[in-house]
Amino acid sequence: MLLDTASLYFRAFFGVPDTMKAADGTPTNAIRGLLDFIARLVENHRPTHLVACWDDNWRPSWRVALIPSYKAQRVEYVTPKGEQVEEVPDRLEVQVPYIRACLDALGIAIVGAADHEADDVIGTLSHQAQMPVDVVTGDRDLFQLIDDSRAVRVIYTAAKGVGRAEVYDEKALLAKYEIPANRYADFATLRGDASDGLPGVKGVGDKTAASLITAYGDLASIRAAAADASTPMSASVKRKILDASDYLDVAPKVVAVAKDAPVTVANFAMPRQVLDPERWLDLVELLELGSSAQRVMTALNLGPKA
Repeated sequence: MLLDTASLYFRAFFGVPDTMKAADGTPTNAIRGLLDFIARLVENHRPTHLVACWDDNWRPSWRVALIPSYKAQRVEYVTPKGEQVEEVPDRLEVQVPYIRACLDALGIAIVGAADHEADDVIGTLSHQAQMPVDVVTGDRDLFQLIDDSRAVRVIYTAAKGVGRAEVYDEKALLAKYEIPANRYADFATLRGDASDGLPGVKGVGDKTAASLITAYGDLASIRAAAADASTPMSASVKRKILDASDYLDVAPKVVAVAKDAPVTVANFAMPRQVLDPERWLDLVELLELGSSAQRVMTALNLGPKA
């Protein structure tokens, strides 16, 4: 089970009441929510291996070099060293180090990759996996990893939450978007995503993108058809595709989830015991994690309750 960790703790932050806080006033809704999510996911799906995939770089330089608008609207400020800081609510930002500390103390593997997003870590680990993989995310971009032949599924949390998350395999994705999983990246490239600063092809939405993929196959074939006067593609759609040539030259590499990120291979088996019991107990006491700590300990089968 590969967790899109930021996707989950953002969901916890906005979904769990912000009245949850420790005695010193530190907000804990994202921390407790994430621990509850992990407990629910482990209870429901019983993974043998678990990885919290991390954004070592939420806006990789190589993606920005290709499309400068990529996630540009999320940049809060740039440090004197040139590091771009993502806009994150203050009450969430203070919780992120504690989230990482809790996962680390429990012994849940945390994996990132230099100049890559968590999506790329997930793509790389799912590509390397020699076992079935469940990807847990609220990000549609990861639908491109679905592969029935390798038992790679997406547990999608954005629509109905973690408790009633939708499980997408190739059949479910085809029913939803009318495209095969191996063409989802092309579909996403055509459609674009304003939340990621990807303009897409102007005037091409989900339905048109799906119909083009159904008619012509992959993105290269769609572009070739648009440039061919003899194809039955409508003149207006041809013009839209041709006008977006500069974008379409570079967007596929930006949209595609990397499968070769520099990930350090490790033992990602579920922890058999709390890795750092003293640190874990200190965090539980400091943050007053209470039932959330007990729930995740029980789900992970880590013995005595914290």
